Amino acid sequence: MATLQDVETWRGRTLVDRDGDKIGKIEDVYLDRSSGEPEWVAVKTGLFGSNVSFVPIHDADTAGDDLRVAYEKDQVKDAPNINPDGELSPEEERRLYQHYGRSDYDSWTADSEDRTEATFGRDDRDFGRDDDADGRTVGRDTSGPTTDDAMTRSEEELAVGTQRREAGRARLRKYVETENVQQTVPVQREEVRVEREPITDANRGDALDGPDISEEEHEVTLHTEEPVVEKRTVPKERVRLDKDVHTDEETVSEDVRRERIEAEGDADGRL
Repeated sequence: MATLQDVETWRGRTLVDRDGDKIGKIEDVYLDRSSGEPEWVAVKTGLFGSNVSFVPIHDADTAGDDLRVAYEKDQVKDAPNINPDGELSPEEERRLYQHYGRSDYDSWTADSEDRTEATFGRDDRDFGRDDDADGRTVGRDTSGPTTDDAMTRSEEELAVGTQRREAGRARLRKYVETENVQQTVPVQREEVRVEREPITDANRGDALDGPDISEEEHEVTLHTEEPVVEKRTVPKERVRLDKDVHTDEETVSEDVRRERIEAEGDADGRL
């Protein structure tokens, strides 16, 4: 079942039969007045589109840019000749349904009210008008409830900002490393040396001091130096973490939608 949103795009499209053969251009779409659902299309047929035929669209579907109905081209062109005046009477619909082999019209009587109206090209009679309290014609929005005499065109706009998120963490960690250090230091040691001096007048008194012959022992203490290592802790520097802020530029891309309003009409000035 086609929706009202579908109907908005149908006028002017090509209508094709079930085999894909071109029937003609869609002139208008007629809605069921009780349900508001699309019921018929009026399609221009014949030489230069001089005739208008009505076709049921209950089972219609789109075929690319075309609209396909479940009937053959010849059957559409042989449909009863009905004036596309903006409505179909019960009798006109009965004739059409009989032609297309449909039987869902049996409950209608001669006194039944007109059940359909055109979505475009309506005349000035009551079935095609919505008036406000001042008698001013109010537009009928086929996609929703009755509105005023203007459309609102809207479009989407990008609102781009930034948000802060965690990108990672940095930390300081101190380790103890052992390094072998070599350093050369001078050391001194004492060695004994024997000195001999002859007896002279200067030392003769010292030489004759004591017994003539005796045993005697003299001792000298020898010294030596050896390296001594001492370690102490010395502070060298202070280390901390700080942050710098760098500003870059990034390009974002997103599709935005906008509405476009176009006016359509024919030679008679009907929209």
